[in-house]
Amino acid sequence: MEASTAVEMDKNKPEKNKRRKMSVQDMCLIGIFTGIICVLGQISIPMPYGVPMTLQTFAVPLAGVMLGAKRGGIATLIYVILGAIGVPVFAGFTGGFGHIAGPTGGFILSFPLMAVAAGIGAGAGNKVWLAGGLVVGAVVNYLCGMFMFSLVTANNLVFAFTACVLPFIPTSIIKIVLVAVLGANVKKVLAKRGLAV
Repeated sequence: MEASTAVEMDKNKPEKNKRRKMSVQDMCLIGIFTGIICVLGQISIPMPYGVPMTLQTFAVPLAGVMLGAKRGGIATLIYVILGAIGVPVFAGFTGGFGHIAGPTGGFILSFPLMAVAAGIGAGAGNKVWLAGGLVVGAVVNYLCGMFMFSLVTANNLVFAFTACVLPFIPTSIIKIVLVAVLGANVKKVLAKRGLAV
């Protein structure tokens, strides 16, 4: 009886390990989406207070929706690390730790959380949760960005809100709708063709 139990436990171990290990497909998808974030991050419009309007906040939640919370979060974290060590992946082909510690650093540091929130919302399998995850991710991004901007520039939170949040709300709503529609539909099409993301 004990021997058979031991054999069963040994059979279960590889299954657990398989679930924990990342496949080659996972690594490729993470690499592709890291690249997509790098490219879309270069599409930016300068704004008066130094916080540019970029497509990073479109690409990051898209990674979460398409890849799920874990892989989307990893792809975004790699993007942040690449920029922090000096690879010019941030807006305007810039990079370096100075950007992480600068006025826009809060936005950048919150990107992995944004992707995770989008991934959790998408993983729930209904539109309400998806929309909720995208909104929560955007709110977290704005709060982190606003507080860091306020801290670094020594301005109050009202000014930080006016500079970092207010001008971006209309485009943020558009991005949320686009990510929800585009991400969910593309994922379904790929899944039907056996190319599950």
